[in-house]
Amino acid sequence: MPEAVRQDPELYERIGEERTFELEIIPPKLVKRAIVRPKFRHRLDRSRAPLLAAAPARVVPGGYASAGLISWVVISKYVDHLPLYRQERMSERWGALISRRTMCDWVEVATLWLEPIYRHMHRGLIEGNYIQADETPIRCNDPDHDRGKTLQCYLWVISRPKSDVVFSFRESRAHDELTSLLGSFRGVLQSDQYGAYASHERKTEGIVRVGCWAHARRRFHEALEERPKAANLVLRLIGMLYRLEAQWDETNVGEARAALRRVHFARPLRWLRRVVVGLARQALPQSQLGKACSYLLNHWDVLVAHQNHAFTRIDNNLVENAIRPSAIGKKNWLFIGHPAAGQRSAIIYSLVVSCQRHGKDPLAYLRDVLARLPSMTNQDDLTPLTPAGWQPS
Repeated sequence: MPEAVRQDPELYERIGEERTFELEIIPPKLVKRAIVRPKFRHRLDRSRAPLLAAAPARVVPGGYASAGLISWVVISKYVDHLPLYRQERMSERWGALISRRTMCDWVEVATLWLEPIYRHMHRGLIEGNYIQADETPIRCNDPDHDRGKTLQCYLWVISRPKSDVVFSFRESRAHDELTSLLGSFRGVLQSDQYGAYASHERKTEGIVRVGCWAHARRRFHEALEERPKAANLVLRLIGMLYRLEAQWDETNVGEARAALRRVHFARPLRWLRRVVVGLARQALPQSQLGKACSYLLNHWDVLVAHQNHAFTRIDNNLVENAIRPSAIGKKNWLFIGHPAAGQRSAIIYSLVVSCQRHGKDPLAYLRDVLARLPSMTNQDDLTPLTPAGWQPS
């Protein structure tokens, strides 16, 4: 109130107002939500047992954790990268101390409910005709091995553009792990040049590999400081392929992309190979430029194989980007506490990363799906519960 108005309010009348806004934050707060079930007895026959409305199906039968609270813990760990010991400390500010052991149990329960959706997503990818694959190392503590030592394990990742992402925890990078992960898949397999992928193509009829131009381009970026003019020339030629792809994305060329690639890639690829062959003769084999030229020429066939397909992306960046949240997460929680927890992490990463890919809120997704799953049957279709199929209510 202005001072003049306060001193003599009779001289003034209010004619409006001006508003100023600021952002405020409401911290998380734990509250008890009552689930009330009406209870009845027979008016005429008091000997009959009372009737009680059935309890709703819940994520933790008989427990006190709601689907929303469990979802919050899961998202805080796997999306916001907060280890459970930090969440334990934070929970006191929420209104009650929740032990990390309890939170760990909730994560396990959540993955048990979510695993059928995860398997449904995996089947959907395997039944398609195109998979992008990659793998990333992750440390794991195994009580059956030397105490205090962690094992080098791996998260293998498969995906397809506009589809879900599936992570799988494996204790090694052995070639057989890829064979097990891909199962009956037959079609186009895109990857980096780790030997397991080429081996799988050789051993498995119906597998055709395509390469990743981002890997080839990255090596010439690394050679810029050493040989800027030569590396820039190659980068400009590779950039021509990316510009063409961007134009075709905008115009949605569909099945015509393969024919367009064969026509419009021909000249840039011809120039590119000629330039790189010449540079390879000049560069020292162990120099950055020499290594870049060697990589491109050694994998030329799988790189140019995109001309035979309309549905492939010319790089593996989509699946590499999908790995990024797990890479950030392990910098915070350092290692997985047990091999059994490795696959639980893979299940959750599959769901939350898929939500992010489809532009959906992972917290809203998990809260809704975990609330619905306990009342579903084995016969229910899980497609609407996958991140790709789920729609917020």
